Amino acid sequence: MLSSFWKQNKRVKYPGFSSLLLIIVLSITGCSVKQPRQVAIASAHPLATQAGFEILRQGGNVYDAAVAVSAALAVVEPSGSGLGGGGFWLLHRQSDGLDIMIDGREKAPIAARKEMFIDASGEVNTVLSLNGALAAGIPGMPAGLVHLSKKYGNLPLATSLQPAIRYAEQGFIIGTRHQKLLGFRKGVLNQHPETAAIFLKHGQIPDKDSLLIQTDLAQTLKHLADQGKSGFYAGTVADKLVHAVQQEGGIWTLKDLLNYQVVERKPVTGSYKGIKITSAALPSSGGIVLLEALNILENIDLETMDSVTRKHMIVEAMRRAYHDRALYLGDSDFIDVPVDRLIDKHYAQGLSNTIRADQALPSEYLTGHTPAKQGGRNTTHFSIMDNQGNRVAATLSINFPFGAGLVAEGTGVLLNNEMDDFVSAKNSGNGYGLVGGDANSIAPEKRMLSSMTPTFLEDSERIAVLGTPGGSRIISMVLLASLDFAADHSPESWVKVKRFHHQYIPDQILYEKGGLDLQEIEGLQALGHQLKQTYNYGNMQAVQLDKANDSLSAVSDHRGEGFASVQNINE
Repeated sequence: MLSSFWKQNKRVKYPGFSSLLLIIVLSITGCSVKQPRQVAIASAHPLATQAGFEILRQGGNVYDAAVAVSAALAVVEPSGSGLGGGGFWLLHRQSDGLDIMIDGREKAPIAARKEMFIDASGEVNTVLSLNGALAAGIPGMPAGLVHLSKKYGNLPLATSLQPAIRYAEQGFIIGTRHQKLLGFRKGVLNQHPETAAIFLKHGQIPDKDSLLIQTDLAQTLKHLADQGKSGFYAGTVADKLVHAVQQEGGIWTLKDLLNYQVVERKPVTGSYKGIKITSAALPSSGGIVLLEALNILENIDLETMDSVTRKHMIVEAMRRAYHDRALYLGDSDFIDVPVDRLIDKHYAQGLSNTIRADQALPSEYLTGHTPAKQGGRNTTHFSIMDNQGNRVAATLSINFPFGAGLVAEGTGVLLNNEMDDFVSAKNSGNGYGLVGGDANSIAPEKRMLSSMTPTFLEDSERIAVLGTPGGSRIISMVLLASLDFAADHSPESWVKVKRFHHQYIPDQILYEKGGLDLQEIEGLQALGHQLKQTYNYGNMQAVQLDKANDSLSAVSDHRGEGFASVQNINE
């Protein structure tokens, strides 16, 4: 019948006939046109984004790509993440609607104790909690990669790790951001010969466009590729890690490494004016604080306010949400946390009633006031989504730039300094100025509280995947981007939003250069706020799916040197 139809009509000339004929033929035969597979990736480094697409073209899914991007960032952005660190991977699988968070957060060693960073005078020794072997928690990144690949990927782990192995073996060209962060930690790196030999040149910062080769790290990645989890947490690599840590005064043991397990957790979920929000669960505070702040703001008509009043109200919501972070949040495997109450909309309504439009509430009016310091600034984030809606938001960290500054000899693994994210003494500030109490105190095998906020936003028309590095300011950046999403703006706009921040303690609005104009500064000061300008911070990576046409967009923050792309994947 079809051949007869073609013979009768093949000479007909009119626009669209071929397309119409194809539709008729497919309808009759019961076939369908296979839509091209499209994927968006935004990451903090072009080579990491490239690694993700390389694995997709080999038949990988978005989760395989996430493994490749994570591992590549561990090589090409060593200031922000690495095999010696940890992180959170927030996943959505469209086929069954699964939302899950892979918790690869670091853990305190078994020998850790509550007052391990308190000196003889009763003060916190921040040198020990930030620099060197004692500052390092047990890494979760390698176990996270293995779990993500094995449970959710299509390809073998060894395949997904190949780009990272190649970057480590063959080297890559460093850029200005890498140089800048080396400058921030050069003194600490020079205290450890193994670290200095890899990242510095005769103790100095290498020239821009220098080649960074990490041979030992490549070998460690190969062990992981060949042996899975035991390639890092047992055997030769584990022996070298423990030996190096103990030689430098640390307290790791082989049992610490063997005991490490990732945990799958249910993400926290909520809504803001019809937008579904899915974000990180404890031991990250990010999702809870984000939802609490948005719940408070849902009771306030921000759209009708002038810019000063609007920013004042957002700041007051931040202040209250960060206050609850300090008071209640910690590792929920160790303590009871009133999560449901904190993200309850009735609770938020009560908090919103305490906000005055004409006056700032000093933080000492809230419980637990203690002055604290401010500092620190590194982590990394990437976002991936395909045009079916499968997606990953991952925020990874070694805490400060270049972590504890110590590379375990023979492994190429740069250790984290995440032990500083615990509260060493009640209401003492960590390296980011965040305060807390017993909920986040040090305990053996406990996970330290985090601010990482990988997040999904979804309304009737769009799906967004976003997140950023930035220490304590991560949550406020994602909050401002979420409000921008709610205002129906594009991913380009989310990452360009001018940034300001309040974390309860210190009692001040921190804002990036250009984050507030003169009128806003004067207006906020008149309301009683203290303000402090800082550098342009954050490095947001965002992708969006337009549901109407299944089209994707991706944007990397102009403040960093990342790369975002949407590409068709041939299958």
